[in-house]
Amino acid sequence: MSRRPAVLLTGVGKRFDIVSAFGVHAFTIAADPSLLAPARYAADLAVVPPRIDDPGYVPFLEQIVAEHDVKAVVPLTDLDIHVLAAAGDRLPAFVAPVETCEAMYDKYRTHMQLTARGLPSPPTVLPGTEPESYPVMVKPRRGSGARSIHPCADREEMEFFIRYVKEPVMVQRLMGGPEISIDVLGDLDGRCLNAIPRSMLESRGGESIKGQVLDDPQLVDLARRVAESFGFRGPGTIQVFRDPEIGLGITDVNPRFGGAFPAPMYAALPGRSYPELIVRMARGERVEPHVGEYRSGMHFTRYYEQLELDADRRPTGRPMIS
Repeated sequence: MSRRPAVLLTGVGKRFDIVSAFGVHAFTIAADPSLLAPARYAADLAVVPPRIDDPGYVPFLEQIVAEHDVKAVVPLTDLDIHVLAAAGDRLPAFVAPVETCEAMYDKYRTHMQLTARGLPSPPTVLPGTEPESYPVMVKPRRGSGARSIHPCADREEMEFFIRYVKEPVMVQRLMGGPEISIDVLGDLDGRCLNAIPRSMLESRGGESIKGQVLDDPQLVDLARRVAESFGFRGPGTIQVFRDPEIGLGITDVNPRFGGAFPAPMYAALPGRSYPELIVRMARGERVEPHVGEYRSGMHFTRYYEQLELDADRRPTGRPMIS
């Protein structure tokens, strides 16, 4: 076993970038039920857990934690965040409190929690209540990846899409202006360590693939207030629109790493990347907040890569072009 502290990353999927970044500072264990999850191949060790809804899921993770002396468990998907939070002291998980995780998984509950805390959220209602104005968007309360989001110019379109989407939905003001994401990191006491805003110049499936790190103290302060209000312990991403009429409005809060993970990596000052800070905290170090201290201005653009595997799912190392 490596002397580096062990970190268990769950639901790694295609997050090769995040697993690789943790690998600079820790012995990485990737947990994913798919044997073809690309990020498995960025880890020092890959394991196949039961399904998240299986009663054996948390006991399986507990066994991995004990066997490898894991110091931190970090989810890379929405699906098991509330499960890890509910496990409490059974796992050294870097997740928000369970009540926050459950609320954030329901976008209408997120809206209600934001407004109750005096944080800006666009006007939002449930089906059966007339919205304040049009246009609006109909979107799933538990959607992800920009799935089944439908702009509606008037009541007729709204009512059609409420019927069309075959799951619980909500109706939210269609925000104008630029869309921005803010990547935050909280410590185990719920203090916000940093907040790094980035523009979403182009996105696919709700995930930013082109953007720029922004110097914007207003956004930094807003993200800090959100992170500390909800007690984020670990990474989080806050999506905001700056509407020309109503100003800032938070449309989504996720207590996990964002899709455009490279942006805060590029922007972090030396020794302050989020994976390195998590590893330092996992070792027992108390990291002091440095909110607003990062490099701004750089752009990022993301692309696909691939691995060739042999019949036994082992990387061949063979380049695609030779």
